[in-house]
Amino acid sequence: MFGLGLPEMIVIGIIILLIFGAKRLPQIGKGLGKTAKEIKGISREMRKDKEKKREQDDEGTKPPEEDQEKETLLDDIKPMAKDIKEIKEKADKLRKWSRLLK
Repeated sequence: MFGLGLPEMIVIGIIILLIFGAKRLPQIGKGLGKTAKEIKGISREMRKDKEKKREQDDEGTKPPEEDQEKETLLDDIKPMAKDIKEIKEKADKLRKWSRLLK
């Protein structure tokens, strides 16, 4: 687990015990357990969503929401692409001038 051995885990446990005290350790353990359970649930949901998306892609159907989102994103990206192109051109000019000045 992250390259930590038993001695390191014991030291970490003792430090946590000293910082939080014996009364709060069960609360901390419950909180960590709930957090781990929620993370597992979220990862399961994400896997299910990916599987559904793969099935839809295999069938050749896409939900209409995705198409609308892609169009909106493309509309947002187009002006940014122009700005990026201008910035790239300016950077190329600056590189060219810096080489000439050397």
